[in-house]
Amino acid sequence: MIRNRYTVALSLALTATAIPAFAADPSIDKVNGSITVDAGERYGDLETVNGSIRIGANARVADAETVNGSITVADSVQAGGLQTVNGSIRVGRNGTMGDSVGTVNGSVFVDRGGSIRGGVETVNGSIGLVDTDVSEGINTVNGDLTVGVDSHVKGGITYEKPNFQLLSSKRRNPRVIIGPNAQVDGPLVFKREVDLYVHTSAKIGPVTGAKAERYSGDAPPERK
Repeated sequence: MIRNRYTVALSLALTATAIPAFAADPSIDKVNGSITVDAGERYGDLETVNGSIRIGANARVADAETVNGSITVADSVQAGGLQTVNGSIRVGRNGTMGDSVGTVNGSVFVDRGGSIRGGVETVNGSIGLVDTDVSEGINTVNGDLTVGVDSHVKGGITYEKPNFQLLSSKRRNPRVIIGPNAQVDGPLVFKREVDLYVHTSAKIGPVTGAKAERYSGDAPPERK
């Protein structure tokens, strides 16, 4: 479960998995304050507790982790994993992430040409991919999901069941869109109600727990 995965982070005990290619590069580790890596620079691990992380274009870093703050990655960055608890993650064009990208309370967006060699995870937040390859699956609980045009998710999609505090008759269903020419390998498992829209040109694996509504054109139907 996602919540178990982030137990250590929630207790402010950050961990990192080093990438050998960046072992000789200096790391940044702080408690309070943001971290900025300028364009073209090289660093090892980037870790903070209370602060955001910003990585400039064409930079190379190892893992980037924070607890309270967002992570913003410019174009053509090579990095390891990106993890935060309370904050969003945004990756610019042609980014290569060597591990998973995940947050608890915040959105995830990866722009065109992205490559994520792990999975994508969030609990409370939307996920958006445009022409992005994900080597593992997508795992989430609440929030919309768009596997956008030309994206390829190789490990399936799972929506976990919310806990009882999150259940409410007034909450809308998450909106799940598999866009034009997108592909999702493996099962799509929904342990809660969602509104699932799949483009006629998209390819998906078996669906459990939801009924796929096919659509054509650039945009799916309006929300019900």
